[in-house]
Amino acid sequence: MPEPRLTFPLKPKRRLVGLAYGVMHSTRRGTGSDIAGSRPYRPGDDVKAIDWPASAKLSRARGSDEFIVREHYAEEAPRVVVLCDRRPSMSLFPPGWPWLEKPQAVRVILRLIGDSALAAQAYTGYLDHGSGASHWQPPKSQRTLHELGGDRPFRAPADALARGLEELIRHRRDVPAGTFIFVVSDFLGPPSRDLWLRVLARRWDVIPVVVQDPVWEQSFPDVSGIVMPFAEPETGRPGYAELSAREAAERRRANEARRADLTRTLRGLDLEPVLVERSDLHGVFAAFLAWVDRRVYTRGQTQ
Repeated sequence: MPEPRLTFPLKPKRRLVGLAYGVMHSTRRGTGSDIAGSRPYRPGDDVKAIDWPASAKLSRARGSDEFIVREHYAEEAPRVVVLCDRRPSMSLFPPGWPWLEKPQAVRVILRLIGDSALAAQAYTGYLDHGSGASHWQPPKSQRTLHELGGDRPFRAPADALARGLEELIRHRRDVPAGTFIFVVSDFLGPPSRDLWLRVLARRWDVIPVVVQDPVWEQSFPDVSGIVMPFAEPETGRPGYAELSAREAAERRRANEARRADLTRTLRGLDLEPVLVERSDLHGVFAAFLAWVDRRVYTRGQTQ
C-alpha cells in the first residue's frame, strides 16, 4: 500500500515575486484575495474593482461623485530550488542499522519538498554535484523533485556545498529574489559566514535542512574498549578503530559543540533550520511541521 502524500505549507518570510497564476500572495498588484490598499478610480479600471461603500462615503463627504478602487496583491506561483549535498558522508548509514539512514532521509526530504511545492503550484529546480560535476535543473516547470534528484550518486567533492551556493548566485535570472532555497546537508563542513552573507544578499528564502545522526554526529557514545568498524566520511573506505574513554568523551564534547555552534550560527543569520534526525516519512514530516511552527511564531514576533 503506498504511503500517504503529505505536504507542509511554504511560509515565506516576505511577499514573493513569483510566476503568474499561483496561490501565494505577491508583492505586485493584481488578481487575488489579499487587499493591498485603495486609490481613486482611473479611466480604464475594471468597474468590478470599485469599492462601492467607500465610494459612497467619500462622495457624501465631498458632495460630488467620487469612486474608490480596491487593489489586491496578485496570487503567484513561487520558485523552489533544492541544493542537495551528496558528499560521501551523506551516504551513511546502511539500511538495517539503528542509526539515521541518510540516503533514505534525503529521498524522503526530496519527496516532501516536491509534493509541497506542487501543492503550492511552484516551479521546482534542483542542484547537486553528486557525480563531481554540476547537475543543475532550473525551476522552469512544475516537476517532482524525485524526477530531478532521484537516485543521484554520493560522490560530490568536499566543498560541494560551497560550490552549489556559488553556482546559485551566478544563476540570477533563473533564481530571482524570493525563491525558496532548501539546502539539504549534514553541514559537517558548513559554508563560511561570508558565503552565507552573500547568499542572503540575494534576498532568497533560504531554509537549511540539517540531516545529522543523533548518536554519532550530534553526540558520541561511550565505546571505550570496543574495536569498531568505521568508514572515512569523504571516501567511504572502511577501517577499524579503538577509542579510550577519554577520546570518546572528547569526541562527544566536540560533536555537541559543533551542533550547538551550527544551530547558533544559522539562527544568528535568521536561517531557521529544519532539523532531521529520522529517515521515515512521518519523522521527516514532523521535522518540517516543527520548522513551519517556528517560522510562523518568529515571523509573528518580528512583524
